[in-house]
Order: sequence, then structure tokens, then C-alpha cells
Amino acid sequence: MKGFLEDANYSIGLLDEGATLADVIDNCIYEHTHTGKRAFYVGDLGKLVKKNIQWQNVMAPIKPFYPVRCNSTPGVLEILGTLGVGFACSSKSEMALVQDLGISPENIIYTNPCKQASQIKYAAKAGINIMTCDSDIELKKIARNHPNAKLLLHIATEDIIADEEMNMKFGTTLKNCRHLMECAKELGVQIVGVKFHVSGSCKELQTYIHAISDARCVFDMAEEFGFKMDMLDIGGGFTGSELQLEEVNHIIRPLLDVYFPKESGVSVVAEPGCYYVSSAFTLAVNIIAKKTVEYDKLLPAGVEQTRNDDEPIFTYYINDGVYGSFASKLSEKLNTIPEVHKKYKEDEPLFASSLWGPSCDELDQIVENCLLPELSVGDWLIFGNMGSGTLGEQSTFNDYQRPLIYYMMSFSDWDEMQDAGIASDTLMKNFFFVPSCIQLSPEDRFSTAA
Repeated sequence: MKGFLEDANYSIGLLDEGATLADVIDNCIYEHTHTGKRAFYVGDLGKLVKKNIQWQNVMAPIKPFYPVRCNSTPGVLEILGTLGVGFACSSKSEMALVQDLGISPENIIYTNPCKQASQIKYAAKAGINIMTCDSDIELKKIARNHPNAKLLLHIATEDIIADEEMNMKFGTTLKNCRHLMECAKELGVQIVGVKFHVSGSCKELQTYIHAISDARCVFDMAEEFGFKMDMLDIGGGFTGSELQLEEVNHIIRPLLDVYFPKESGVSVVAEPGCYYVSSAFTLAVNIIAKKTVEYDKLLPAGVEQTRNDDEPIFTYYINDGVYGSFASKLSEKLNTIPEVHKKYKEDEPLFASSLWGPSCDELDQIVENCLLPELSVGDWLIFGNMGSGTLGEQSTFNDYQRPLIYYMMSFSDWDEMQDAGIASDTLMKNFFFVPSCIQLSPEDRFSTAA
């Protein structure tokens, strides 16, 4: 059940109905307290099964292609592959990972907007033909290195309220699509569809209306050039909330029925990433150092102190940071609140606190300000919703130790996979039975399956 992030030889603990995620975390902390206080993840792979069922209930027949960069751990990839999900890969290593699982090249999309020529050649050799393109430079590069490529033109979305800068960085305009089609005709490269992406931070779902309308214009344009287009990729941006999924479906379904009806032969796909994995992983970190700072010492010069008391502010250093599991913190806000693992009284005083990673780097701040009871070195903090953008290639900065992963799944989720006929023999070899987390002896806790 325990393994390094890159270790393909992993195992999954099957928990009976009497065991919970909290039990698993308790037992893992017990183990680490005695063997070395190392950060670790607990991944509930049953949540991936539930998310896939939810997707099929709400979004079918739109096929999901999971972005591997979101979480490339072996348990996640194998479960999703078994569920029949496709994969969106941004590099040679990601393509190799999913191909090692036996995934057909037809179920892989090469999505990197800035591709290396060597990696385009790798895709060609591996039979991975579907890839995205948003400029004539990329188009010429693809033509030289992968003549059989089937391109999805990546068009920009007009999302002014959300992440406009990122949307303008990748994706071409409608006007430029005509130029790209002219180039593709001259180079003998196939264009088979359109891709767009709406950011998960976008609050205006009307953006989908403009994007799908623009995609229809590109399809109509392609007919003039004799291209037979049969794929629409509506990208990612799915937060994991069932409500958001239903809201997106409510907006796009009528448009798809009008612009891309079933009889058109156009297959619609999407790239849900954090939707699948964000809530499935919980991270436990250990406090390795502590400092006390007086409140007035933190105030900028000339700012008057508003508190009359002399309560301290606690600064805690933990054994994971932005050069590891919190890498996304460098570019976006942390979307999870730390929880204290140890039991404390409800009336226990709370203090202003900040959390920092182990590097002692000024960028390595995890939480700027939060209220916590006074903690000690050796105490544990728990972060939920840590499955997205945190488990992949990680830095070795400052002798950083990558967290271990403990995979789990409830018997009910396992039975659901069995009943649906989606549990392969290869996957089943990774499971082992945990009768009850609470009753396990220290020697038996989460032993690796043979």
C-alpha cells in the first residue's frame, strides 16, 4: 500500500465498512511517529470511481481525457485506464507512462502547445496522432516530424473576468484559423477538430457559449478547405463540484445539440483533471520547527498596532513546501485549510499562525495567516483536496524527501468496480485486504502486498 511516487509496484488497501479515511491517517501517523516523521499522502481511489460514475450520469456522451500532468501517480493512472478514460499528455514521459498501461494510441491526445521536435517524433513512432496546434510555427514543426498527425486547432477563449492573460497566451484567433488551414493544406497536414479551454476560475459560464459558437465557425471554415472535422475538445476547468458540472452541462448541452448533433458524426471530448483527483488525496505533514513572533514586529513601519494584548504569533515550519507538494502555491492560492491532527479542547485559545516549508526560502510560504491552537514540534497537520497538481515530478531542493503514498479503497467501491466489469486482473493483483485499521497491530499496519 506504500510506495514512492514513481514506483509502479504499488498496492491498494481494501478497507471494510468499519474503517474510515481518518482511521487510515491515524494509523499512518502512528507508523511514521515511530519510523521517521515523513510527509505522506492517503489516496482514496474509490473517489475516482465515484467521479467517473458522476461524469457518465451528467456529461455522457462526452468522453473524458484525463490530463496526466494533474496527478501522474500509478494508482490514479491505472484506475482511470481501467475505467476507460482517455489521457491528455503534455510530454514524452507522460505518453510513455500511459502506454505502459496498455492504453491505445487512439485514446491519447498530445496537448502541449509548445512541443519539442524530438517528442513529436516520439509520438509519431508510438502511433499517437491526435495533437493540438495554435500557430504556424508549431504546424510546420509537426509537418516535418509527424506527417500523419491529426490536429486539433486550439482556439483562444474570451474570458476577461478570469485568467485572460493565460487564455491569450495559448490558443489562436478565428481570423488566424484560416491562415493555419491554408498552411496545413500546403504542408499536407490533416486538421480534424477544434479545442478550447475555459478556466476553472471562470465565473461566467457564458464563456462556453462564445467558445462553442467559435468552434462551429472553425468547423464551417474547414469545409471550405476540404478538411473533414470530427472532434471537438472542450478542455478542462472542471473543479470537481457536482453543482459546477451540472451548471456547465446545462449551458453546453443545448448548444452541442444544435451545432454538433449526434448525426454530424463529431465526437465531443473534455479534459477533466482536478475533477477526478483533487478530493481523492489528503496530505499529512509534520511540524519540524517553531518560532514565536511578537505581533508588533510584523507590522510595517508607520502602521499603528490595533491589538491591546501581547499575544504571540506562531510561525511553524513543516516537512513539505512549495518545492514539493505545494508547488501550485507559487502560481495560485491554496484551496485547502490545514487541520490539526491531535485532539484539542473546543475552548482552547487559537493564535494567529503562519506555515512555511522546510527550505527557509522566502517563497516557501504555505499559509500566510490562519488560526490554530498552539502546536509543538512533532505535531501533524492535515491538508485535504491535495490530489491535483501536487503528485508528479518533484524537486530535490534542500534534500527534500518525496512523500509516501498510501492507497486505499472501500469494499463497496471495489464491489462496484467488480459489478461493472471494469476491474482488470492486472489491477486486482494490487489489492490486499485490511480487515480493520483500528485492530491492526503495529507490525501489520499497511504492510506492502507481496
